[in-house]
Amino acid sequence: WKAIGRAAASRVPVLITGESGSGKELVARAIHDHGPQGGPQGGPFVAVNLAALPSTLIESELFGHERGAFTGASTRRDGRFALADGGTLFLDEIGDLELTLQTKLLRVLDDGFFERLGDATPIASRARVIAATSRPVTPGSPGVTLREDLYYRLGVVRIDVPPLRERRQDIPLLVSAFLRKGGHGMRAVSADAMELLFDHDWPGNVRELKHVLENACIMSSAEVLDVHDFAALERPGSAWARAGGDQSRERG
Repeated sequence: WKAIGRAAASRVPVLITGESGSGKELVARAIHDHGPQGGPQGGPFVAVNLAALPSTLIESELFGHERGAFTGASTRRDGRFALADGGTLFLDEIGDLELTLQTKLLRVLDDGFFERLGDATPIASRARVIAATSRPVTPGSPGVTLREDLYYRLGVVRIDVPPLRERRQDIPLLVSAFLRKGGHGMRAVSADAMELLFDHDWPGNVRELKHVLENACIMSSAEVLDVHDFAALERPGSAWARAGGDQSRERG
């Protein structure tokens, strides 16, 4: 949390690394919300998952395009850099970006300008860039797909997000946050159920925890979620087993 606070106080690029689902976007949003970009004079938080976009569309998605820039471009369209003006542009899975586009991104970070496809007019960028990846990024490491110069430019501030199994102390805080943001702020988790959450190894990390809570809230009408509301997390010797898993299943 100290690293998030320090990163929020500046406008330099940030590189967030960690396993898939470990909460990298949550960290990026926290940096945005607690910094000048998230204040009254700031702008929006715009997220884009580069791994989910076809490679042929990424450049247009990031920088926008003019009418007629390519087949099918019937109107001018702003890209994510323009949409995030004054705020934060979160580039998830930066390691999936093609090398040619990595070069263009580096130029934007260095010069502070970008160009729409089909127009050579420079446009000033006031978006802070926060990038994230689940791939190896350290230069010289096997499997690195990130340009070394872009790595050093993005990694002015680098935050490594440990997997949830290595920071179980964060589970109560995450549970409260997910319940509140999901519109379930009046609901709670019992002590036994919380112990069950602590017992789980969370291979899907924070994303899995969020989905487990969403499922429990949908399937149960109880104000306090108990062990039997988390049937998918049954583990030998856990609070579930001590509470009598079979009976709980029948009640649920």
